[in-house]
Amino acid sequence: MSTASPVHPLSSSRDAALDLIKWLALLTMLVDHLRHAWPSLYFLYVPGRLAFPLFCLAIAANVARPRAGVAKGVPLSYLGWLLLFSLLSEWPYRLLVPTTESLNVLPTLVLGLLIATAVQQPQRQSCWLGGAALLVAVFGHPWLMFGAFGAVLPAAFLLALRKPYAGWLLPMLCCLAANYWAPFYSDAARGDPFAWSVLGICLLAPAIGLALLRHKPPFAVPPVRRWAYLFYPGHLLVLVALRAL
Repeated sequence: MSTASPVHPLSSSRDAALDLIKWLALLTMLVDHLRHAWPSLYFLYVPGRLAFPLFCLAIAANVARPRAGVAKGVPLSYLGWLLLFSLLSEWPYRLLVPTTESLNVLPTLVLGLLIATAVQQPQRQSCWLGGAALLVAVFGHPWLMFGAFGAVLPAAFLLALRKPYAGWLLPMLCCLAANYWAPFYSDAARGDPFAWSVLGICLLAPAIGLALLRHKPPFAVPPVRRWAYLFYPGHLLVLVALRAL
């Protein structure tokens, strides 16, 4: 039986629950993208709504946990890897989704990291960068995947980690807003079960992630390391190749 263990912001040891969340984020992202290679799998859009909030939760948990020997402020290594793969992933993303009007998901996560860092460590540098990231998110909303609400979702998770259970409503509403698409609300108003499934999973995804983060998995979880950055553009290219067969 697993034992409940709330995430403590002062804990710096490797967290199996956090690795589990990263694995689930990667898996649900892959599941979601299968529909771009095989349109008949469009129903996978529903479980795919778990991926983005789980990635945002992983960012929030990493920002909240100090690392030994690392100075306070913007995590430059973390930021650098996200920026690098934001650039490397744009071409594979557009190959898989040529009709897209947004950038790939990583620029949204870059902004989310900067905003969350400003909330966690309100120092001059982090606040300037976080404020600039928020402005970019607001004005760049039409071109960001999940928009401005997606960019502030890691910060919403960070606040929820400080107030277990009571603060969970903020990321839940933020996630629902980040996934806003008018046709789904119109379909939901007509009672369409698929639309209600999408809205339901968008609302519940943050709570699911936060609940998982508070419990130690009863099994060993392999660590998710930097290879995961390569997984994003890599799996996009694989799906492009499979679609062409």
